[in-house]
Amino acid sequence: MLKVVVFDTGYGGEFFADQLAEELPVVEIIRVINWRDAKKITTNRKNAHKIVEESLRPYLNKVDLIIFANYYLTITSLKYFQRKYKKQRFLGLKLKQPDSFIRRDTLVLSVSPVSSTLHFHHFLLRLNRKTKVLNMDSWPEKIDDGELSSEEINQELKLFLYKNKGYRPKEVILASAQFNDIKTDLKKVLGQGLNIYDGFSMLSRETIKALNLRGKTWKIHKKV
Repeated sequence: MLKVVVFDTGYGGEFFADQLAEELPVVEIIRVINWRDAKKITTNRKNAHKIVEESLRPYLNKVDLIIFANYYLTITSLKYFQRKYKKQRFLGLKLKQPDSFIRRDTLVLSVSPVSSTLHFHHFLLRLNRKTKVLNMDSWPEKIDDGELSSEEINQELKLFLYKNKGYRPKEVILASAQFNDIKTDLKKVLGQGLNIYDGFSMLSRETIKALNLRGKTWKIHKKV
């Protein structure tokens, strides 16, 4: 059986591993979630490399694929590991561009470690949209702890809209894997017609390609 490691520092990795296990039942999914070092990993790139390498040491060059289900790690560490471990295949969760060419008001819901990278700024330039970024650094940890309430999401988003009068996003791009857990709440505040983009389905397709599973009968589910 093919073995795939999903690495992350919180529930975002669990969410993606759940999706992958559902879509690829013949693949063994190994979850490596380093909850303890989440903050250390996003503080310093060299620290991140060292901590992630130690977490993955039992699996390096021993599994078919290692996936970083984390936007920050994909941006800062994916190429490092691909260069260092050439015999090991790696993939990472990438920021998803909207499918439509129509220029709509777009909100990027992010966290500071991601939005402070040069890669993120280049991503915004490529969007060619009226884009605003909302960093909610406390939300991923609260999601991990089960403490982020619908009321808090509602209040924060309405405050953001109040401060940006006339701005009504029709699209939201998620730049934290944990935010996949709050899509329903986002639509309640911003409208049911809201288009929400995350990298999960794109990463699932890349996983199928990397494992040479194209043409099989497993279905990639369309996410909201």
